[in-house]
Amino acid sequence: MRGKRFGTGAALAVGALAVTGLAFAPTAVAVTPDTATITADCGSFGSGEATLAATQDGTSATITVTSAITAPIALSEDSITSALTLVNASGGTATFSGTENPALAAGDPVTVGPLSGTVASGDSLEAYGGSLQIVVLGITVTCTATGPQSPGPFVFD
Repeated sequence: MRGKRFGTGAALAVGALAVTGLAFAPTAVAVTPDTATITADCGSFGSGEATLAATQDGTSATITVTSAITAPIALSEDSITSALTLVNASGGTATFSGTENPALAAGDPVTVGPLSGTVASGDSLEAYGGSLQIVVLGITVTCTATGPQSPGPFVFD
């Protein structure tokens, strides 16, 4: 009987430690703000407002961009190669890249992402001074922000 009580007590202790570990486990990190807008100039391909949506999971981050340009023709899913370069307030740049996009009908705003990149805690990333390069059907389109993003740069935890 004594062995059973010891086994039960040990199991309870291990369970309590596991619950305590969960209580003190790090919470999901967040980027602030999670969305921002910019006015983008894409040269002869157009200009207008673009939206950037960011997420973070540790040092990995993604950004999805709904651009200021529209698809001239229907485009299939994952047919656009993109690279978004953001300026880091502490110096240097961070690049988010990928080949993900939803299927787009002619006239739809071009949406790319999630584009993947690496961040460090405290990174403050801004589109103004960076660029978005989109390659569609062998044609390269480069968009740049004409001013700071609103409501402000992405700050990663």
